Amino acid sequence: MNTIFAMIDNNMRSKLIKNIALIRFINVLLTVLIFSCQIASANFASDTPYRIKTIVVDAGHGGHDGATKGLFSREKDIALQVALRLGKAIEENLKDVKVIYTRTTDVFVPLYERIGIANRNKADLFISIHCNSMPIKKVISGYRKDSRGRRIPIYKTVQSTSTKGVETFVSGFGRLDEQDVVMRENESILLEKDYKDNYEGYDPKDPESIILLSLMKNAFREQSIKLASFMQDEYILSGRIDRGVKEQSLAVLARAGMPAVLTEIGFVSNPEEEEYMNSELGQNEIVGNLLKAIQTYKKQAELE
Repeated sequence: MNTIFAMIDNNMRSKLIKNIALIRFINVLLTVLIFSCQIASANFASDTPYRIKTIVVDAGHGGHDGATKGLFSREKDIALQVALRLGKAIEENLKDVKVIYTRTTDVFVPLYERIGIANRNKADLFISIHCNSMPIKKVISGYRKDSRGRRIPIYKTVQSTSTKGVETFVSGFGRLDEQDVVMRENESILLEKDYKDNYEGYDPKDPESIILLSLMKNAFREQSIKLASFMQDEYILSGRIDRGVKEQSLAVLARAGMPAVLTEIGFVSNPEEEEYMNSELGQNEIVGNLLKAIQTYKKQAELE
């Protein structure tokens, strides 16, 4: 009898979980639909030409969220340096544009607060600066024998230092076998207090959660892809290796109320690119690439 009740209880729990997931899915779709209608209504009602007036520049990571590093530098420091240079370049070259930073010092800013800053300030663009890194993996380097004569593998940690190039992400769906960058960037959530409440139970280490988060992708997909493509085009003109524009379920972009991109400006795990990203020449070139992309996007967006 107890077994029967347990089976019934498990079935009810399974149905309840499925219903909760369905309800969450419907709520997200309704939110996106309402948001899209509001945008369309506002654009239809307004006769004022569209102008890009506010850009939020986001330096990735910061504070105690800064484990990614190369031989002599840290991602969070490079990202901040490039972000500050980019903001200054925008202000000097686009006089009608206001720049807002998510951070200007080495402090921790939760992912939801980064995009919250952009949403509250009604930003027209959100640009997040990051450095890429290859994951550290364990490989067998040899064997030893235990007291019984059995072969025991000896492991060592290795990291690819040859991988290089630039890639830019927009919010969207990603395949489960392409989630290395997503999991690394989204793990910052675990450093936040009450992260399960802030992200509705999202687990950054769970591939299924990543797909669920994709349902909240913003309504500015095409514009985001266009801006990301312009960035990659400029990188290529500078001789950088093109890793493409990719759609992934990045928490920092998911709730953006404007075109939003996350650009990985190089691999800090690659000694050559680490040197480049830390040099004044390299940072100026990266900033120049991003500025030209923004200018190209701004010109087209304001004509449309």
